[in-house]
Amino acid sequence: MIDFYFDISSPWTYLAFHNIQPLAAEMGAQVAWKPILVGGVFNSVNPSVYAARDHPVPAKAAYQAKDMQDWARRSGIALRFPPTVFPVNSVKAMRGCLWLAPQGGLVRFATAAFEAYWGGDEDISQDAVLCALCARCRIDPAAFLAGIAQQDIKDRLKANTAELIRRGGFGSPTMFVNGEDMYFGNDRLPLVREALLGAGRA
Repeated sequence: MIDFYFDISSPWTYLAFHNIQPLAAEMGAQVAWKPILVGGVFNSVNPSVYAARDHPVPAKAAYQAKDMQDWARRSGIALRFPPTVFPVNSVKAMRGCLWLAPQGGLVRFATAAFEAYWGGDEDISQDAVLCALCARCRIDPAAFLAGIAQQDIKDRLKANTAELIRRGGFGSPTMFVNGEDMYFGNDRLPLVREALLGAGRA
């Protein structure tokens, strides 16, 4: 089992979301998708992210941009960084993921939202963009907007975010293998694979 905590507003999460799926299929592992608000995590336990964003080290920023594109090319996805609206308010999209999960639509919608924001430079905070994504995914837009306004969905998104913090997470993507074995970031997926292999041998 892989618990995958994610927020669509993170480019590294886009990479990991894309790459974890074939890995899980290869290893016969189930993924428990856990939508969160990464801004809530930063505000609570990792505010240094904001300082780094406001005062970047030029050489490090240039390398990170190259690194991101290297990973995007390796993963076979288009990733524009930064998009026109950055950071984006992803709360409605993440509530949508939660609302769609019981219907089996989370992965399809999240994939479309990742592609729209990071590949298509679309502002996923806007209702019109979200409704267009719904149309692409054959989801009723009116039902979607009503669903994400439900208090239970709002509360569950906050609960997932608080749960990640309690488990020691500090950003997105964060993954746990078989309970307590935590990994952070797309580049840790080879270690996730090794952990799954080890669990299979146990």
